[in-house]
Amino acid sequence: QVQLDESGGGLVQAGGSLRLSCAASGRTFRSSYAMGWFRRAPGNEREFVAGVDWTGNSKFYGNPVKGRFTISRDTAKNTIYLQMNSLKPEDTAVYYCAASRYGSPIETLDGGYDYWGQGTQVTVSS
Repeated sequence: QVQLDESGGGLVQAGGSLRLSCAASGRTFRSSYAMGWFRRAPGNEREFVAGVDWTGNSKFYGNPVKGRFTISRDTAKNTIYLQMNSLKPEDTAVYYCAASRYGSPIETLDGGYDYWGQGTQVTVSS
């Protein structure tokens, strides 16, 4: 099994920053998995935020977060991070970590991921 544990969510004012972490564990997790972040705001579909391939060298971002968010990966710790800067109220959502058994290319559809975390709430006040 694979477990993905997100942390780092919270309440922040517009223009502020947060860093989310996702630690992967479990007997079947492999460092060769691609990983990503999605989010779901109330009343909206789940939306791709950012993804990183198994090497950590290839990254891809959803248009709403380009230039503000940065995804990174620490393979030794089986952990990915999402640094979120210049946060806006429209970034308010539950953020989910996901893992794909395919190391690349980076999937932007949630159907391309096999494992999901429980989510962490990010709230940006205006």
